[in-house]
Amino acid sequence: MHKIFTNTLFIGKEVHYMPFCHSTNDIAADLVRNSQLKEGAVVITDNQTSGKGQRGNLWESNPNSNLTFSLVLKPHFLDVSEQYFLNIAISLALHDFLSQYMGEGIRIKWPNDLYFYDNKLGGILIENGIKKNQLEYAIVGIGLNINQKKFHAPNATSLSLACGQDFDLEEVLPLLLHALESRYIQLKKVQFTRLLEEYYQKLYWMHEKHLFKGLDYFEGTIQGIDKTGRIIISTHEKNYHFNIKEVKFIR
Repeated sequence: MHKIFTNTLFIGKEVHYMPFCHSTNDIAADLVRNSQLKEGAVVITDNQTSGKGQRGNLWESNPNSNLTFSLVLKPHFLDVSEQYFLNIAISLALHDFLSQYMGEGIRIKWPNDLYFYDNKLGGILIENGIKKNQLEYAIVGIGLNINQKKFHAPNATSLSLACGQDFDLEEVLPLLLHALESRYIQLKKVQFTRLLEEYYQKLYWMHEKHLFKGLDYFEGTIQGIDKTGRIIISTHEKNYHFNIKEVKFIR
């Protein structure tokens, strides 16, 4: 992983590799604050000891088995009110990449997980730097389960488990970076409507009645997301809007 040979325009052209680290997002954030990292720079490790997930959770990843890296972007073209579209573009890129191998069954679980049917394949953690109502930079942390076979989490899986074979991480990473760049360019072209339409087509539990937990348990149907990225869940009474820590999916 010292060098990444990819046919991208800018993503992955600058690489900061570490055999191990606590969190690539933290390392990338320090580099951004203390130097002039180019847009598209990648901070990658073979062994992330304290990877971060949503809700303050840790990301479980065995050494030398998965893709754990952070991507530095500078989406100055986005207003703060539009920042969730970056999440949408990144989620679609991971879906594009995984679908090359797995076909049907890949879904995006709000707010930023990738599922193969009901099992978690990967996650995204985006940490934004904001200045004057614009995104100065974004640290996009990505963890994808590629070759790991055993997990503590009961509903986790990997590309290897789903496909019945192991993958060369140095071969699949350039394909993922190309998918990320393609969706980011689409975002730069302000194709928000198209991105949102595709996102809804691939959203886990979209238009299906399921059990959720807010303050209490309730049955509802996901209708989409609002302009701030909150999920919209309808019940027989009305539509409810939830932030990340305000609702859980109950299976």
